[in-house]
Amino acid sequence: MRFTSEQRLDDGVLEREFTLGDIPGILWTSGTVSAPAPLILLGHPGGLRRMYPRLLDRARQSTADGFAAATIELPGSGDRPRIAATEQARADLRRAMEAGEPVGAEIVDRLVLPLVETSVPEWQAALNALLSLPEIGGPVGYSGGVIAIGTRLAAVEPRISAAVLFAGSFVPAATFEEARQVTVPLHVLLQWDDEGNDRQAALDLFDAFGSREKTLHANLGGHTGVPPYAGEAAARFFARHLT
Repeated sequence: MRFTSEQRLDDGVLEREFTLGDIPGILWTSGTVSAPAPLILLGHPGGLRRMYPRLLDRARQSTADGFAAATIELPGSGDRPRIAATEQARADLRRAMEAGEPVGAEIVDRLVLPLVETSVPEWQAALNALLSLPEIGGPVGYSGGVIAIGTRLAAVEPRISAAVLFAGSFVPAATFEEARQVTVPLHVLLQWDDEGNDRQAALDLFDAFGSREKTLHANLGGHTGVPPYAGEAAARFFARHLT
């Protein structure tokens, strides 16, 4: 892990960009917390620069609540090399949606499963590096999408103590079986009118999670219409489980 830039934001948050091998990432820490802070991993659908404003808002909330926050770029997104098979699957997905056709399971598997297989070990490597820093002490939460990535990470990574998952992406059939292995407390966000999301699949996935404590927070509106109070509820969830 190598830090490549550092800046102090106007609210005192320290933002440091880093690389982990060839994977870019960002770490945010509070300027007011002296003890090692719990960590929240911020998942997203790819394109770190494109997603930066929303990631920054989430990071500011996390640091204001006494956590550190970090994210890394997805394979094949942003400045990382493109993956031919993923690009083809994405093109097939766009064609199906533009034609008003159902998106078949084969396309979803080709698009999502390779990302899960590659990105989960990368998140675990980032977690190793982040937890070695003196200012970060755990416990660890995961927040965001792609929901199949968050599900796999919550199932296989014992250092994840709680997760907020965003039900706004396609779900491969294999993810439903992995969901049964998830036992950490969950808070799932669902936009009821998300134009690109299969609502029934999101509800079925929520039902499949094996966690004894799981909450579904559903709101009217499209993919980007998450109301501010939904974020506040997620923040209270993390405060309850990570402090």
